[in-house]
Amino acid sequence: MTLQQISARRPGIGQEVALYTILGFWLFYVLIVTARAAVMDFPAQGEMAQRRVVVTLIGIVITYGLYRLLRRVDDQRLGVRIMTAFVGAVPCAVAIAGINYYIFNIYHPEGIFRDPEILSEIASGTTMAKEIAEVAISRYFFLVAWAALYLAISYAAEVREAERRTAQFARAAQDAELRSLRYQVNPHFLFNTLNSLSSLVMTHRAAEAEAMIMNLSTFYRTSLSGDPLDDVTLAEEVKLQRFYLDIEAVRFPDRLRVLIDIPDALMSVCVPGLILQPLVENAIKYGVSPVNRPVTLSISARAEAGQVQVTVADDGRGPADNHAEGEGIGLPNVRDRLAARFGEAAALHSEAPAEGGFIVTLTFPEVRNDC
Repeated sequence: MTLQQISARRPGIGQEVALYTILGFWLFYVLIVTARAAVMDFPAQGEMAQRRVVVTLIGIVITYGLYRLLRRVDDQRLGVRIMTAFVGAVPCAVAIAGINYYIFNIYHPEGIFRDPEILSEIASGTTMAKEIAEVAISRYFFLVAWAALYLAISYAAEVREAERRTAQFARAAQDAELRSLRYQVNPHFLFNTLNSLSSLVMTHRAAEAEAMIMNLSTFYRTSLSGDPLDDVTLAEEVKLQRFYLDIEAVRFPDRLRVLIDIPDALMSVCVPGLILQPLVENAIKYGVSPVNRPVTLSISARAEAGQVQVTVADDGRGPADNHAEGEGIGLPNVRDRLAARFGEAAALHSEAPAEGGFIVTLTFPEVRNDC
């Protein structure tokens, strides 16, 4: 889902939920009024109940109209929606009160009232305005109560939708960050490789140049073609690093020695793609390149208590110079990718032994069959 699609999603509650709240409110009204009539022992309760049902059905329709009005301002500020509810409830309450007066007083009043004095007042209409006003006020608060419930549910739905959008934006940002981290292959490596390739061509070492071109092509095709968010097996990751080290071996034929010590049982463990690349690059850049003696770069792994430890080490420069290795984007890149993939279950530890060299150890859960 794109960020535009995430932003375009409109919050709110559906018509079905709104109808349930309307029916629930009016059912509650019918039950309360009917119970009151029974307790006060009003006459003609059967006839009044029938008329009450008619008023209720009409009230449901009018309340639904208020819902449609509120629905039209769902995308407005909460204050505007509250004001719309307070104002819109006025004509609705008056309409319900007028219909209520007609059903209970004008339409065949003899079916409910037996007192001639009451019938005379109804016929004269002297109390009509007063009774409609009284009923309108009570129905107004009834409708405002329903509108408050609707706005509360709607606002809660918006909050949940906002939380979902926030989570989706966070996931989208994390995916973008992971892709960026994955593609941070050191450009100096490419420049140095091209320079080495140029030297091979100028010295007519065609076979070595061809091998270097093939290794370079395979390295970039493999590292850039896969999905940056996918894991790979440790075997695939080590194979890719071998291509890289074969290329660097052309630059440092007498200085670079490579040692791979990984049990076969761990080769199927899942790791983030190119997770070892910055570590191997650092070892070449800070451990091999500055010195004039042979340097051993080793990649090893072991498992313990459901955790895998992968170590990239070199015995190059001494500890006084190794501080540079902790700077830049290499180690933070790896640390961030481990945290994004495994959370707090993963860690990165680096050290510069007193006898020289630099060691980086990655610790993460032993995951299989997911890559």
